Amino acid sequence: MRILVTYHSLTGNTRMVAEAMYEALPEPKDIKPVAQVTDLSGYDLVFIGFPVHSHSVPARMEPFLKSLPAGLKTALFMTHGSIPGTRLAREAMEQALILAGQTRILGTFTCRGKVSEQAMEILSRSPEHELWTEMAVTARNHPDHHDLEDARTFARWVVNLARQ
Repeated sequence: MRILVTYHSLTGNTRMVAEAMYEALPEPKDIKPVAQVTDLSGYDLVFIGFPVHSHSVPARMEPFLKSLPAGLKTALFMTHGSIPGTRLAREAMEQALILAGQTRILGTFTCRGKVSEQAMEILSRSPEHELWTEMAVTARNHPDHHDLEDARTFARWVVNLARQ
């Protein structure tokens, strides 16, 4: 089984999670940013990662998710500044699942990630983002070693599912 881990990352959080997953996967495997992926035909399983932007999938990721081949075994992962389990943490993954709806989704993984200082500064000035900025401050030490170990465990679990 040939595996690809691909991701979009601005601050490095999603890249760190992608690298942790990649470490846990068996050969043959590849890892590359989404911008470098031109052909998925040689892969049996693809892990796709992205950061959450404004409670959504980044605009740059939407065409990629929509273009995934029907039936492709896929696992989605994301990083975000929200508290896990909250609506804010779920909305982007729900959107990604819809966009990648033709694929065979084997699992999803989310973890917190430090929000850039620039984003924190901009959003902290907006009253409608007050709750979110309070949550995002607590993500400053993520992804941490526990998050990365959870990512490795998730990757191994998905591989086992893909082999069934």
